[in-house]
Amino acid sequence: VQLQAYGGGLVQAGEFLRLSCAASGRTFSSYIMGWFRQAPGKEREFVGCISRSGALTYYADSVKGRFTIARDNAKSTLYLQMNSLKPEDTAVYFCAVTPSSGSSRSSDYLYWGQGTLVTVSS
Repeated sequence: VQLQAYGGGLVQAGEFLRLSCAASGRTFSSYIMGWFRQAPGKEREFVGCISRSGALTYYADSVKGRFTIARDNAKSTLYLQMNSLKPEDTAVYFCAVTPSSGSSRSSDYLYWGQGTLVTVSS
């Protein structure tokens, strides 16, 4: 599985941004997908994940109510809609694949994209 995250950029606090993650292969709908982020000098942090069908999502408390994960299985693409962005959301964002339903542990994710940088200015 190859993953390509994109859509990052520089925004001001309170604005929104949508990240995308394009996946290779014809079995995208069989993957449980997740988003993580890593701020400078910090460990990689779970953002959220989505079930194979897209019906179920799970978020970290730090983004709950502001971020929304969705997927389009026909386009083999995962999305992360980020609203009401805060400076503390500044990080490199990664998409990843896991066989473990609802896992927030990075060690449970087998394949990773290269990351896209999101910078939120105050």
